Amino acid sequence: MPGSTLKTPWGDPPWRIDFCSSVRPIPQEVDFAVIGGGFTGLSAAAWLRRFEPSKTVALFESSHIGAGSSGHTGGITLAETAAGDLPGLGDVLAGFSDIVKELAVECDLSLPGAWELGRTGGLPGSPIAWADSGDLRVVKQVPGGTVDPGKLVSGLARSAEALGVQIFEHSKVEKIEFQEPLRLDINGQEVRARDVLLATNAMSLEMSDLVQRAQPKFTLAVATKPLADAHREALGLGAGKPFYTIDFPYLWGRLLSNGGIIFGSGLVHVKDWRELLDIDVTVGQAAELITRLQRRVRGLHPVLQDVEFTHRWGGPILIADQWRPVFELHPRSSHAVVLGGYSGHGVALSVYLGRWAAEVMLGRRKPLG
Repeated sequence: MPGSTLKTPWGDPPWRIDFCSSVRPIPQEVDFAVIGGGFTGLSAAAWLRRFEPSKTVALFESSHIGAGSSGHTGGITLAETAAGDLPGLGDVLAGFSDIVKELAVECDLSLPGAWELGRTGGLPGSPIAWADSGDLRVVKQVPGGTVDPGKLVSGLARSAEALGVQIFEHSKVEKIEFQEPLRLDINGQEVRARDVLLATNAMSLEMSDLVQRAQPKFTLAVATKPLADAHREALGLGAGKPFYTIDFPYLWGRLLSNGGIIFGSGLVHVKDWRELLDIDVTVGQAAELITRLQRRVRGLHPVLQDVEFTHRWGGPILIADQWRPVFELHPRSSHAVVLGGYSGHGVALSVYLGRWAAEVMLGRRKPLG
């Protein structure tokens, strides 16, 4: 529902997605088709029209905009991939910031830096001193920050639509025939496209040819009630820097604008990406992991001992080989680009590479090697 928090078996994240696409007939033919209505697809679609306003662009989302990873992320923006800085990648945060500005997306972007935490090698005078399978301390500050994911999804969608992208929600691409032009089966209707971007991330892995090359997982998070300023300072989070551990057990988190804190940890493992659709965070392994996470958070510091939680949710991530994002031409067609597999580092990176993917589809650049 526009203007409401997401309500799905995956739980209730503290974000609002207030975009709803216009109702229009599905075209028989377009220049560019984008499959997937998350950060990657929305960014790419918007830039295709911005670069080439005379070309037709259609985006197809099987559910609603932001229904997958993008609407269920924690909203931490980082400067590198999960595999580190890759040759030729460029400045992700600067590029992301420029895109947000150029597309006039209001998403509460803040870039104060991020804390890397560890149980050994803590800095003298570490602002964070928590008990979590050892003494958890800051070991390094790195570039990074946060956004409101709901505002980012909504803003990208509004920008794309204003630029002339035709957005179709609840329009599942059942299959692609890899010929020229490419043929998409959408709810039984054929759509011909000169070029296609597959930006479905952890879903539809057979279509993107990633089924043997990447592992879908389901990650979990909770959000607390707003904490007093003094309590946030006692936790070492007064400066608003997000955090993540560089050793195990893994823990990540960030402040919310209302003074609450998100903490995330835990993975539900699946053998097939379709199992993600059946996960319910109120039952089974996901519920057990969330209960364990809440207990863990209450043990981090005395000010969290009796903390209450307002939101519990999870979302899919896709871990690709060697933790490197997948950005390449589809093996069955040079007119199809595959982009995804951010391994939990996709908020800024997906938007940044979405613009790059638009340039690849227009023949202006090569995919990231």
